[in-house]
Amino acid sequence: MVTVDRTRGYRLFQGLNAVILTGVVIVTLYPVINIIARSLSDENAIRSGSVNLIPRGFTFQTYQYVASDPTFWINYRNTVVYTVVATLIAIILTTCYAYVLSKPKLKGRKALIWVAVFTMFFSGGLIPNYILISSLGLKDSIWAIVLPNAISVFNLLVMKAFFEGLPAELEEAAAIDGMNTYGILLRIVLPLSKAVLAAMVLFYAVAFWNSWFSAFLYMTQSDLFPVTVYLRNLIAGATSATSVGADATNMTVAANIKSVTIVLTLLPIVLIYPFVQRFFVSGVTLGAVKG
Repeated sequence: MVTVDRTRGYRLFQGLNAVILTGVVIVTLYPVINIIARSLSDENAIRSGSVNLIPRGFTFQTYQYVASDPTFWINYRNTVVYTVVATLIAIILTTCYAYVLSKPKLKGRKALIWVAVFTMFFSGGLIPNYILISSLGLKDSIWAIVLPNAISVFNLLVMKAFFEGLPAELEEAAAIDGMNTYGILLRIVLPLSKAVLAAMVLFYAVAFWNSWFSAFLYMTQSDLFPVTVYLRNLIAGATSATSVGADATNMTVAANIKSVTIVLTLLPIVLIYPFVQRFFVSGVTLGAVKG
């Protein structure tokens, strides 16, 4: 009887779990599908509120509106460059910092941890940061975007906890064999840390890809903007496509430009995520086991 009760309880749990997860999937996918449908719909259908999950008055006019502007592709290229360079620098700095903090015998370790954690709760503020970036001559350069956001303390602590969970015997054996600290990190630690590295790459890449405020603040030339700033300005009416000038077209663009913006911004991350998804969950959970 006990076995039967447990089996029934487990089946009930599975059923409830399936219902709840199905609801979560529907709630998550519905707005995404709706945004895609709106981006492919006619302006009149959007204004009338008849667009739900299926496009009404199917049209690529807004996509053509955005894609016909050469500035869009220049800004899109900038976003790719900024994201790749910023993510690479962030991963290198975060990995080195986290590896150092994972060593309990390091002198001044608590002070280094305190310095990192302190920045999670306190910052200099917008105006001091702007003055600092300007005085360093970083305006209108990629470094104004990359350097101020090079290390996320949350990512740092997750990676630190992951390194602390690796067997210390591996590093001790490598040291006995004559391998130095850099060799141990590159040839022993990093190959065992693919999961957490993939998770950190995804975190940083998504953050840098979606970032627009730093570029909006520190960039003054339109050919240096990332695509997020271009699309933000397009929504706000601050820019216009060079090859489109008809009033009817502008009305159509005004109706669904936000949807097109979201689709174009979301697309690269959606395409990249499947390649790192298998590392993502294990990387985050393994790195979050310890405080």
